[in-house]
Amino acid sequence: METYVLHPKHTLTRLRLAGLAFASLAALMAANDLTAAASPRNEQLVESRPVGEPIMAIVSLRDQQITVYDAKGWIMRAPVSSGQKGRETPAGIFSVLQKEADHYSNMYDDAYMPHMQRLTWTGIALHGGPLPGYPASHGCIRMPYDFAERLFDATALGMRVIVAPGNAVPVAIDHPALFQPKAGPSAAAASAATAEADEATRKADQARLAAVAAFRESALAAVSVRKLEIQKLNAGAQLAAIERVIGSAASPEAKEQAEDDKAKVTGQLGELEAQLTSAKAELQPKLDAVVAAREAAVAAENVRVVAAEAARKAARDLEPVSVFISRKTQHLYVRQAFQPILEIPITIQDADRPIGTHIFTAMERTDAGNDLRWSAVSLVGRSGDEPDAGKSGNDVGAIAADLSSAKAALDRIAIPQDTLDRLAEMVSPRSSLIISDEALSSETGKGTEFVVIMSDEPQGGLKHRRSYPQIEARYDRLPHWRSPFAGQYSTWWPRF
Repeated sequence: METYVLHPKHTLTRLRLAGLAFASLAALMAANDLTAAASPRNEQLVESRPVGEPIMAIVSLRDQQITVYDAKGWIMRAPVSSGQKGRETPAGIFSVLQKEADHYSNMYDDAYMPHMQRLTWTGIALHGGPLPGYPASHGCIRMPYDFAERLFDATALGMRVIVAPGNAVPVAIDHPALFQPKAGPSAAAASAATAEADEATRKADQARLAAVAAFRESALAAVSVRKLEIQKLNAGAQLAAIERVIGSAASPEAKEQAEDDKAKVTGQLGELEAQLTSAKAELQPKLDAVVAAREAAVAAENVRVVAAEAARKAARDLEPVSVFISRKTQHLYVRQAFQPILEIPITIQDADRPIGTHIFTAMERTDAGNDLRWSAVSLVGRSGDEPDAGKSGNDVGAIAADLSSAKAALDRIAIPQDTLDRLAEMVSPRSSLIISDEALSSETGKGTEFVVIMSDEPQGGLKHRRSYPQIEARYDRLPHWRSPFAGQYSTWWPRF
């Protein structure tokens, strides 16, 4: 991921070290910018209808174009610049893992990558950048700066990004193998769980403050007791000293004076003893109150932890579920909110015959009831395109072929009934089913959706990148109820 815009914090140093070289580079940058500005941008926004939240983006490597879809159809379209030869952007299935509006690369000389949306932990991403009109990046997908900003503002973590070798479009599909929902988690239940968590947090905060207040009162009382104990010790020491004076008095007058002093100190000692007894009596209830307040605070915190986890689980249960079926491994995998929740062996008819790579997405609920309306996107390698460059995924013949291929893939899948029942309780709009010849990519891990890479397509943009520790990511989508995940995702980024 790179552009030619330099990080401001290093500009002065570079000017001092290589002024002439920097000036030459600036001239080259200016020439490139003029070339990019002179080329048509071809950005399009749908204006004929209200726009919904983006569900998927499809990048055509052949056409160097990105198209964004909501539940009704395409809503945004713009040219892109993908990975250059040797550092090709990998074709496959991804999702948005992290977002950062102002990102600077710590791998490519602090290159500015505005409105970055991460697709892999090794650094493949969408971001704004210069578009020379051909693949020119180090593996990322550059978009026009204004378009990248608009897309960044519209998307949520987890949005599907499909990188297709050719041109691919979502096609409406109806098939009995596509999951239809049964009664499952509801937004009302999630809202109630969130409200309970908020109330538990409020009570835990109150209990903690009460414990702090009780401790403060006990500490003040303990200080008073300590002062009286010190005063009593001093009076006792003074009395002992007076008694020594009485025993060694050289004259009757001196002894009489010492006796008077002893009587005063003895009276003071009696008063201090009474005050100390009273102070200790007042301290003990305060110490008992501290113990009780601390126990109440611990109990309230335990309730808060349980309620918070229940709210998080209720929120996760409402997130779209993703199912991946691999012909290579003969397994079915399920993830939800970036977390793996199920893996089982599965039967695929004619397992030795290729099945292709297909993404089925639950776009929205039908007007007639609670059923889901599904779409299909089939990925075909560039080697599968017709020789004439006029073939397009928008052609009726191409759409019919993709639909036929997608239905044929569904016909070959046999999912156990208990798994179907479980998925029917989880499926909702934005849920997806991926069927592929491929196994899961090594890019699939903690804090990711399923990542599927087309093995017969160039992958230079991945091969030149090293793996870095994966970081947990969380959905930041805000439904009508307030999600406990709102705005929560890591601010540390792997190198790229």
